[in-house]
Amino acid sequence: MKSSGLTWAVLRDLKCGELEGAADGWGEASNRADAARDRIEQQLLNGLRDTQQGDAATAAVARLRQLSRNLQYVYTECGLLRTTLNSLAHELKAQQRVLADALDDAVTLKFTVRADGAVTYPAAGDGLIDGRPLPGGTASSGGLPGLQAPSGLVAPNPDAARAQDIADRVAGAVRAAAEIDWRYVGILRRLKAEEGLKVPDSTLKDAAGDAAVVRDAARAYLRNAIPQDASPAERHAWWAGLTQEQREEYLAVYPDRIGNLDGIPAVVRDAANRDNLQLLIGKLEGRDDERSVTQLAGLREIDRQLGAGSQPPMFLLGVGDEGNGRAIVSFGNPDTARNVAAYVPGLNTSLDKDFAEGDLKRARDTAITTQRYDGSSVAIVWLGYDAPQSPDGLATLDVMGEERANRGGESFHGFMGGLVSTNEHEDPHLTAIGHSYGSRTVGAATQQGNGIPGVDDIVLVGSPGVGVDQAEELGVGKGHVFVGAAENDVVTKLPSKQQVALGAASGPFAALVGDLADQGDDDLWFGKDPASEAFGARRFQVDEGPRLVSHRGLSIDAHSQYFDVNPERDNVSADNIALIASGNSQKIRTEESR
Repeated sequence: MKSSGLTWAVLRDLKCGELEGAADGWGEASNRADAARDRIEQQLLNGLRDTQQGDAATAAVARLRQLSRNLQYVYTECGLLRTTLNSLAHELKAQQRVLADALDDAVTLKFTVRADGAVTYPAAGDGLIDGRPLPGGTASSGGLPGLQAPSGLVAPNPDAARAQDIADRVAGAVRAAAEIDWRYVGILRRLKAEEGLKVPDSTLKDAAGDAAVVRDAARAYLRNAIPQDASPAERHAWWAGLTQEQREEYLAVYPDRIGNLDGIPAVVRDAANRDNLQLLIGKLEGRDDERSVTQLAGLREIDRQLGAGSQPPMFLLGVGDEGNGRAIVSFGNPDTARNVAAYVPGLNTSLDKDFAEGDLKRARDTAITTQRYDGSSVAIVWLGYDAPQSPDGLATLDVMGEERANRGGESFHGFMGGLVSTNEHEDPHLTAIGHSYGSRTVGAATQQGNGIPGVDDIVLVGSPGVGVDQAEELGVGKGHVFVGAAENDVVTKLPSKQQVALGAASGPFAALVGDLADQGDDDLWFGKDPASEAFGARRFQVDEGPRLVSHRGLSIDAHSQYFDVNPERDNVSADNIALIASGNSQKIRTEESR
């Protein structure tokens, strides 16, 4: 319908159910594309990889991946069309209700609503001055009802204001409906696919723009109902209470929000984030700023691994381009596993190729090693915060400060609460692992509420301190706090803030004053050394790592080898972490505290 031809009668008689019926048709097309894509990813590609080798198999895999990519686009665009039509119907229905209420009031008052929207009201009562009936009249939106007769001053007809109100409501509903119609025409015209059988990056970029427009339009219809400020348990209940059609719409239009919402089941988050991953790649494609190029490389590597059929299977539990980037990847389904370990990386971690290759491997190796001790085990890498970036060394305000850890700790606290609400076991065994500045983030998470939800054990490796001075302050009991500190890891030997302040102020007596500031030689930058006897945690054996200075030059590799699995040497650190994560901490190899 054209805005210029819209009248109140047209709005009244509009059959919004037909729009919703068309939306259902597009939804069916979207679902079929999604099912076909799922069959390619879960059956055909896995079957080819497992049974076929050679150039022909490689070419077939490439073609199937392209077909899956095309179906991804069909799924997204058809889903956007469904939501656009449903949102259009939703907004028009609201104006129909406004109009219907106004027309009902007119009938009750015995007013007449004319075709042009003006409202006629009858004469009423006796005049206060001459006793004659108060004249009737006509009210139209934007005008004033007749308040004065030619013979002089008379009291106004009390129905005049009522008629004016009805006329304004009728006109307001028509104007709003016309604006809605005009706005959605533009959106629907935008949702148009290019010709051809191949979906290039430029098309996915357009799809990302399409999704953004539809998300904004559907905020009243869908987005505002997403329980962003609820607890993970409440979000879990909200999702469980939705119809299948409602879930499909949320996944198609808001994969970014559903995929990153703690309390939503892992398989749902994974599906949403895989879709959002493609939209993010399309969004960043073609940008030449350093941040976009860096994040795009990381996203592409995650996408490559997702398509490679990793074992244990990968679940993408979070992804985003805000800040330094977000990515949460689980190796194994955290909702069905008895043992779930979540690893928080630290200094210099961001969404880039190094993260996608290195930190994901750490989580995968941890999952594989843990499964040797208990097959129902998964490991997660959680980059849900902006870790400090220090390309030129350790001495930067971000690394030295605690703000990022506090914000990250709050987010990690919510994430772990989500795992508790979605896990099918009554009392799953959860382990929080913090590396480097990530240990400070885990420490901050323990200070939220009553500790990290569901966490039974805490592992701290390469830690510069966790913000508390005793293990028992972390909320799991000091016997469930485990620390790995390599002999050559300089981060685990950083001076305390007091040492730095007093040492800098004391010139040649810096060492002496530093000893006075830390008489037990067990304070680090963020509090007591977790590996110290005073802290009270259980220290486990790790490889000492390469020296800071050797004939090969300067190296801080000892800080990053806690998760390494090397078939040519004793993987004491990785094995100890896996024993803790699998609930077998009584079997770890221990080491004396400092």
